[in-house]
Formats: sequence, C-alpha cells, structure tokens
Amino acid sequence: MRKAGVSMEKLKLNNMPIRYKLIIHFLLISILPSIGLGLLIGWTVDRIVEEQSTENTMQLIRKVNTAIESDVENLQKITYLISFDPGVQKFLKGAPPVPAQPDPAAGNGESAEYNIRKFLQGFTTLSSEIAGIMLVNREGDFISNEMYTRSGTRLTEESWYKQAAENKGIFLIVGHPYGRAVRSHVDYKESEVVSAVRAIVNPETQVVQGVVLVDLKLRVIAETARDVTLGKTGYLTVVDNRGEMIYAPQHPLMRTIPAGLFTESSGITSETVDGRKLQLIYRTSPFTGWTTMGVFPMDESAYGIREITFNVVTFVFVVCMLGMTASFYLAYSISRPIGQLASFMSKAQSGDLTIRYWGSRSDEIGLLGRSFNTMLAQIGRLLSLTELQARQKREAELRSLQAHIKPHFLYNTLDTIHWMSRSKGAEDIAEVVQSLSRLFRLGLSKGSDIIPLSDELEHIVSYLKIQHVRYSTKLTYSIELEPHLQELYVLKLLLQPMVENAIYHGIKERRGPGHLSIAVVERDNDLYLTVRDDGAGMSEDKLKELRRRLEAVGTEELERPETEIAVTGTAGSGYGILNVQARIRLTYGAPYGIQIESGPGQGTLVTVRHPVVRESYPEKQ
Repeated sequence: MRKAGVSMEKLKLNNMPIRYKLIIHFLLISILPSIGLGLLIGWTVDRIVEEQSTENTMQLIRKVNTAIESDVENLQKITYLISFDPGVQKFLKGAPPVPAQPDPAAGNGESAEYNIRKFLQGFTTLSSEIAGIMLVNREGDFISNEMYTRSGTRLTEESWYKQAAENKGIFLIVGHPYGRAVRSHVDYKESEVVSAVRAIVNPETQVVQGVVLVDLKLRVIAETARDVTLGKTGYLTVVDNRGEMIYAPQHPLMRTIPAGLFTESSGITSETVDGRKLQLIYRTSPFTGWTTMGVFPMDESAYGIREITFNVVTFVFVVCMLGMTASFYLAYSISRPIGQLASFMSKAQSGDLTIRYWGSRSDEIGLLGRSFNTMLAQIGRLLSLTELQARQKREAELRSLQAHIKPHFLYNTLDTIHWMSRSKGAEDIAEVVQSLSRLFRLGLSKGSDIIPLSDELEHIVSYLKIQHVRYSTKLTYSIELEPHLQELYVLKLLLQPMVENAIYHGIKERRGPGHLSIAVVERDNDLYLTVRDDGAGMSEDKLKELRRRLEAVGTEELERPETEIAVTGTAGSGYGILNVQARIRLTYGAPYGIQIESGPGQGTLVTVRHPVVRESYPEKQ
C-alpha cells in the first residue's frame, strides 16, 4: 500500500518536471483542438455560408423587385396621365372614333383620333419598355398605334376588360395575354409581354367609361433577373399571384410552381424535383403581387462547405504534426534556463546576494534573469538605505530633543521677565513679554503637529500684538471667523509665515498705515484660511516665480537644500511659506496647499486650503 501511494504521488502533475509538462501541454493543444476545430469550423462554415447565401439572395431579390416595381409604377402613372387627357375624356364619353370634320378642341386642325394616337405615341416613344397602349371605351371602340383586333370582336367582352371594370379604377396586372383577341403590329408573342389594365371611372357616377390596356415588354423583367446567378446553376424567376411564371430562364430547374408553396410574403423553403433537392428563397412584392424566387440546388452549397472543411482540417492536421516536432525542442529550450534561474534563486535564498544571472537571451527568461539581478542589487541598496535611515532617525530625535529644551528654557525665562516687569510697573514691556511667552508656549503645543484652530489664531494674535507695539499706528489688523470653526484642527504654525511676510514685505513697504485681515471660512468640506494685506504687492515675474516654487514643493526640483528664495513682495516667498506648503502637501496631498494672488500696488491675498479635521491625532508619547 505504501508503494502504491508513492507511485500515485509521482504521477501527480504538480510533481512532474516542467519539461514533461510542456511536452504534454503542447501535444494536448495540438491534437485535441484540431479535432474540435474541424467540427467547429464545419458547423460554423455551414451556418455562415447558408446565412450569407440567404441574405445575399434576399438582397438580390429585393433589388429585382424594386426594379420591377419601378417599371410597373411607371405604367400606372402613364394610365393616370392618359385618363386625364381632354381628348381621351371626350372619346370615352362616346364620341365617334373618326370624326368627319377636324376637332376644333384639338386646336391644330387634326381629327380627335389622330391627336389621341399622337398623344399615346409619345408614351411609347419615351418609354422603350412599353410594347403597346390601347384605349377602349364602354361602347367597344378603341384607339391604338401598336395594337389592333379582329373585325367583329367586342372588346368589352374580353376577360381583361372585365377584370379592369371589376377593379373600379384600380391598376391591375393581368399577366401574359393568353387567348385575347388583341394583336400587335410588331407581332409579339404572348409569352414576350405582360399586360396591365386600369378602368377609367367617372368620379361622379362611378360608372366605368373605358379601359386603358398597356403591354409591358418581358425583356425588361428578363434583363433585370437574367443577370443574377446563384451559385453555378441557380437563377431567379418571377411568378404572378396565380402561380404562373412571368419569367424563367430557358432551362429552369422547376417548370411549374406547386399550389400553396408561398405561405408568407417572404421566406425560405425546399422542394424536390426529379430527385434533386432545391432550395427556394422568395419574396412577394406588395405592389405588383408578383413573387421573385431564387432557385438553386442544395448540393452545390454543401459541396463548397465540404471542400472548405476538408482544407481547414488538413491544414490543422499538418500544423499539429509540425507542432509536435517543435514541442520537444521548445520544452527543452524553456525548461533549461528556468532550471538555471531556479538554482540561482536557491543560492540567493540561502543569503548569497552576490550571485548573478549571466545570459544574453532577449526573451522573457532573459528579462526575468535581468530582473533577478536588478532585484538583488535593489535589495542591497535598500539594506544600506535602511541602515542610513535608522542612523538619521536617531540623529533627528537627538536634534529634536535639543530643540525642545531651548524653547522651554526661553519660555521660562520670558515668564520671569514678565512678572518682574509687572512688579516694576512697566506694563507695555510686560504685555510684549507676555505675548512673546504665549507665542512660544503655543508654538511648543506639547509636541503635537495638529492643534485646534483657536490655538493657531491665539498664536497669531500674540504675534500681531508684538508687531503692533513695534509699528504702532502703521499696522491695524482684523480676524473674522464663525465661532463653531474654532473647534476644528489645523497644522500648527500655519499662518505665522504668511502674516510675517505680509507685515515685513507688504505693509512695511507702503506709505502710510496698512491693514491686515485674516478670515477663515468652510466651503465644500474644506477650510480656507486667507491672509490679505493692502501693501506694496509684487511684480508679475516675481509672482510667477513664487507660484512655480510652491508647485515644485515635494518634487526633485526642490530637494536640494535652500534657505530662502530671493524674491521680495507682500507674501515674500521665503523658507517659511515653502515649509508650510511642504507640510500641507506631505500631510494631506496635492489638492491642498497655498495659492497667492498679487499685483504691484494692489496688495496680496494668500489662501491656504486645508481639509476639515474635527479630531486631533493622538499625541506622541
């Protein structure tokens, strides 16, 4: 049992060498897909060829129907034009066909019949598809240039006349003129023309006054359908609503149309004729009532599908045989460098970071090897960087401790001076010392970087009191904010650099007293702190340079050590403003920071965009 378990473990695919896995994989993707692809292609080609053949045939049928409808519609328009002619109207009302005297209504000294014949001849001349036109009144008299009838024949008894009369003015196609008494001077065969009739009805009495008979040359329809071929032996044929063939080629596959074959206005059906299965695609024109039908043997399309399938399967089989041969070589060429790389990784895992992959391959294996070398070099650099950062952190903590010791000592000393000034009665000195003491106390903030907005404003008020003592009436200031905003939290020392620049580079440089206003508003879940002065302002070039410096904060451009940017102006662009911009960007990201607007002699507006923070970060221990 134990041996059987070991054998099953060896047969597991995950435990096989990658070389054998690749060979099995290549064989599977070569043989199985060839069989599936052959079946899929056979089914797909059969379906697509049949759909495309049906769609193409239906498009051809639609075009043929459109052409036939256009010709028939032209005939219909001609019958309407004939019925509106005054001479024709007079003839239909029973005027004799050959008047003894010229007709004054004609205006040309000719007889009425001559003018009607000339009128009808204009249609046959302009429309070459018309074989002849005959005009018959209800008395049986007729006028025609191309057609005549045997003597003693009463045309009103003809079937085509009766059909036209029954339709009461509706245009009607009666098909081939088999058995009628009308003949043509050109001696067209009955199978060479198609007749159409329309009764002319009195609009007031609805009485049939006569019939217009028009013969259409079949070659017009034949030229439209004859040029269309479906496959090798397929063709188009046109059938009327009675199942009679209007047009068919000389040797049709179907000589008769079974009754009830067309059950819908368009569709696909099949019929077996003389042991041969035919596919029929048809569409009936709603205007003419004729059905255009495509007829072609089904074995022709099947033969083409079988030929395509055979060629594809043969090609896939040859490709699979070549793939099997190439699979062994590919498996070896892929597995060997992977094994070498796995050996190098094993050595690196054991702690040897000096190992390197050596190879000149340009494929994924070579890329992986070079990435392996880069990774090892990067790990070495990161280890060195980690050691350096740890050392710098210890030094920074030491400097921070020293920096905190000095302000504490200075704060205690200032507090002593404050009480000594009070005891000596020097109130102005006491107020300045007290403001400076409060300034240092708020600046320490117990080591916290996030302080309440009320503390930040108290810090600014202490700073402004000291400056007001110095500049007296030259400096006035105001602070505006809603009371509930004082509970929000901001980065400490956020406004002092802007206020300092506004005083030293703006108000100090202007003539006369200046005013500095500070406002805090909340908008769209952001806090906007503005410092506005009416000082000297700055030039456009200096403003562009300052804005560029502020946008470059945090990028490589400002990674080099700088103490102050040499531009002057109301919101001077010294180290303090850049420090505020850097702290905001590092803490909250690029959307937040400082925006400056200024102009020469127009003062400066500095806007600090700060997110709304309702809770302070935990204080450092």
